[in-house]
Amino acid sequence: MWQTIWEAVKDTLIALPFLLISYILIELLEHKTGFTRDRKGLQGKLAPLIGSATGIIPQCGFSVMAAKLYDRGLIRTGTLLAVFLATSDEALIILISSISSASAIMPLIAIKLVVAAGVGYLVNFLLSYEKISDASEEIYAYSCGREHEGKSEFTVYFVSPLLHALKIALYLLAVNLVFGFIIAEVGEDKLASAMIGGAYFQPLITAAIGLIPNCASSTVITAAYVNGGILFGSMVSGLCANAGVGLMVLFRNVKKIKRNVLIVLTLYLISVAAGLVTNCVMVLCNLI
Repeated sequence: MWQTIWEAVKDTLIALPFLLISYILIELLEHKTGFTRDRKGLQGKLAPLIGSATGIIPQCGFSVMAAKLYDRGLIRTGTLLAVFLATSDEALIILISSISSASAIMPLIAIKLVVAAGVGYLVNFLLSYEKISDASEEIYAYSCGREHEGKSEFTVYFVSPLLHALKIALYLLAVNLVFGFIIAEVGEDKLASAMIGGAYFQPLITAAIGLIPNCASSTVITAAYVNGGILFGSMVSGLCANAGVGLMVLFRNVKKIKRNVLIVLTLYLISVAAGLVTNCVMVLCNLI
């Protein structure tokens, strides 16, 4: 038992410096470049492509901004879905911190970009009648919806990233402990057999978890993949559905609840399909 606990703690401590450095860099990126404040790129013909490319950056501030813009009629539905599908919250940071799973980063990014941009353009084409407002409005949104106005630079660039890193580290520790005890109890072979058997069912579950508007959902999904608990396609499904706090922002408009539910349902079905297709391809290629 103590060996399992130590392994979980050790893996979490190894990931912590990567988490802290990544969050510091993200804060610098957001505040020094202002990329979460410029909406012009989300209104042209390249909007779905730009939205999906920016959504890949490991934070959910951009999905928050996209949700605010959409609610004000400043961007189109396909562009919103492109941002949501591309958003992965903490996933890439966790994969980078895991040497054994770092090779999954590029395939994950490639699949999410293709799905996000493809769906964005398709939906915008199908809803070509949809009009957007030309009102001049500036939207501010920072990582995970955290507002930093009036705070010192030390707080913004170190304290906040540190607290965020510690919170994610606790989520990681919990998942590492759970899978550590499962492996110790049933063995890696049985876990692998159960994982392969769930290739066509896991995406349904992981996509539902991904819809939870909290960074814990992306952490749990990615950590489950790193620990061998779910397949790559199942992770893809969960992370495509993981739009972060953007979904919560969207549902603040209770007057358009039917529209919001339809967007969430569409996001879920597309995410499940992306995961199922990925798992099927991997099974056919004998990769799992």
